[in-house]
Amino acid sequence: MARQLVIKVTAGAEAPERCNQAFNVAGAAIVSGVGVSLWLTGESSWFALPGRAAEFELAEAAPLEDLLAAVLAGGRVTLCTQCAARRGITVDDVLDGIRIAGAPTFVEEITQEGVQALVY
Repeated sequence: MARQLVIKVTAGAEAPERCNQAFNVAGAAIVSGVGVSLWLTGESSWFALPGRAAEFELAEAAPLEDLLAAVLAGGRVTLCTQCAARRGITVDDVLDGIRIAGAPTFVEEITQEGVQALVY
């Protein structure tokens, strides 16, 4: 079984370097052939909405919109159920390919054999 990364990003525009680091690691893993499941939680939840990743700016960093697109194309992106609800985000609002799921699904993913979980 190949190694898998489950990456939970809790930061958004209020902590741009931490936020970008999570997306950068996810993108690098995809390019390296590692399976990736990226969880958008807390303030990063907003990046599940169309156009929001394009608004993110950080000097010397790959565009967040491109990193998110890479993960959507080669991995899985999940928006936290409670985080979405607190922000009024529904399944009809999110980008194609993003699912909404909660803690039981996260726990199921991170407890599988060969999985490494990272939280940013």
